[in-house]
Amino acid sequence: MSSKTKRVKDKWRSKTWYTAIAPPYFGNVDLGAIPSGEPEKIVGRVIDSTLYDITNDFAHQYLKIYFQITDIDGKTAKTIFKGHEYSRDYLRSLIRRRTTKVDNILDVTTKDGYKVRIAICAFTLSRIRTSQEKGIRTIMERIAKEKASNLTFDQFVQETVLGKIASDIYNEAKKVAPLRHVGIRKSKLVMQLAQATQKAT
Repeated sequence: MSSKTKRVKDKWRSKTWYTAIAPPYFGNVDLGAIPSGEPEKIVGRVIDSTLYDITNDFAHQYLKIYFQITDIDGKTAKTIFKGHEYSRDYLRSLIRRRTTKVDNILDVTTKDGYKVRIAICAFTLSRIRTSQEKGIRTIMERIAKEKASNLTFDQFVQETVLGKIASDIYNEAKKVAPLRHVGIRKSKLVMQLAQATQKAT
């Protein structure tokens, strides 16, 4: 056995495996094992999963979720929701000719002070007028901001990922124009509560 092979094996043997778990609002689901020789080095690392891995619902395979490791407790790596996005294939499948895609990207702040950037999309059944697009964007913004201001971060994340907010937008926006799909295609945690507090002081 070469000395090079021996060094590689020794390097892996010296590492400890930590089990990353989803936050409580995602059921503390096991997200996989992460090796590290120094646990503090994996704090801050972002890992990805799919909603299917969490719900075991095959219909949720299209949605990728990102979690950031925040703390190490023994051999458990605790995480916080960092964001989500539609898969490229799924987003591409929603596009149709002679229809309109209405996009709205905005920052919202939850009841407990977390700032989240979300991208809401709506796909119509046929081409619509500019005034209708504007009306749909107005509804998107109003409902998203109202929801955020009345929900904690945990609650807002759940309603974002599981489609409750998108459903509320769809039910109102369909009065403006016939819609085929409404969803929050992407989200990102911009500022956590601790960061907001430090900034304020």
